[in-house]
Amino acid sequence: MGEVAAKIRIMPSGMDVDLNKLKEALAKVIPNGVRLHGFLEVPVAFGLKALMVVVKVGDIEGGTEKVEEAFSKVSGVESVSVEELGRM
Repeated sequence: MGEVAAKIRIMPSGMDVDLNKLKEALAKVIPNGVRLHGFLEVPVAFGLKALMVVVKVGDIEGGTEKVEEAFSKVSGVESVSVEELGRM
């Protein structure tokens, strides 16, 4: 079984959300078997920034679902969406 790299967009609930604290909170809820590869802040509009999170998961059915569920429960997260998937 191989691995899949997933780029996940995290939209904060507002401009007042501290992205550094959000990164820390997201890193704490990473499910077992998933490796965090990194964060990138991406400008969206009018000063709002999204976080792009890259994680590596096993190449199994529903591989990113647990990650998406965990991220969506973090305080300050408005939405979670997978932007890209690629085999490694």
